[in-house]
Amino acid sequence: MPGDLDTGKAVLRDYINATTGFEALSEVFGRSSKSLMRMFGPKGNLQASNLFAVISYLQEREGVHLEVETRTVA
Repeated sequence: MPGDLDTGKAVLRDYINATTGFEALSEVFGRSSKSLMRMFGPKGNLQASNLFAVISYLQEREGVHLEVETRTVA
């Protein structure tokens, strides 16, 4: 469903768990792994700056590229 933040956070959380891991992220960002896991949880308060920083790190580390495009919905 477009705009479903909880689903997006869950997918990103699963991706982090399957690749880098929250322990490695905690070292990079200077936050506890539990804090980072909560951020990406259903009730987490994920700020845009944190989201973009994590995505940027994952893109560089994992060699993936995220593209965002707009489209008009009727």
